[in-house]
Amino acid sequence: MRRVTGLILLLVLVAFLVWGVLLIHPFGYPDASHMDDYIIENAQEETGSNNVVAAVLFDYRGFDTLGEATILFTAVTGVLFLLRTLKRKRESS
Repeated sequence: MRRVTGLILLLVLVAFLVWGVLLIHPFGYPDASHMDDYIIENAQEETGSNNVVAAVLFDYRGFDTLGEATILFTAVTGVLFLLRTLKRKRESS
């Protein structure tokens, strides 16, 4: 029963991955040369920020920035955990 459930979950995951790949826009769409003009012209109105760099970082790419911060926090926490474990092992020896 576990194999059947695992196989079904795997097939569902593969189906979602294939579906996601098929929905990806072709490279260069929309034309990236006009994207910077759009952001410069509309950033203050859409985000309420006077700083365009902050608007892009926190409003247009907010989830990406949150993901990067989460990965960095997790990596630092893991390294500190490993170093603390090594310190305890050395003290007990």
